[in-house]
Amino acid sequence: MMNPMKWVLSSKIQKAVVVTANPAYVGSITIDEDLMDRAGLWAGEKVLVVSNTTGNRLETYVITGERGSGMIGMNGAAALIIGEKEELIIMGFTLSEKPISPRNILLGPGNAYVRDIADDERGVLEMQPKQPQK
Repeated sequence: MMNPMKWVLSSKIQKAVVVTANPAYVGSITIDEDLMDRAGLWAGEKVLVVSNTTGNRLETYVITGERGSGMIGMNGAAALIIGEKEELIIMGFTLSEKPISPRNILLGPGNAYVRDIADDERGVLEMQPKQPQK
């Protein structure tokens, strides 16, 4: 018997901050290509975007932003729901027959990559890389 296919988290960018929100632009979210690579997101991939600032959530697709720019841009109608300076969680999902280990990354000021987030990490996220226990 085959396992049922389920949508599971495959990518997450935590603590991204919206740099620009442009309702005149044609749809989507623009993400720095370096951040896309680290999180395993593709251009055109559907993502769930959640604002930690307002609680608003929406689905859209990814547009590749300039590599190394720290760009997180809300475009089109999405910019009317989530605006500049809001803190976000950006999540991608994949259809799988079994659990997978998602690629989770934490961002700091200027949307700079800080570190990977471990699968078992819960609670308040510290900005510093975890130190090995002695």
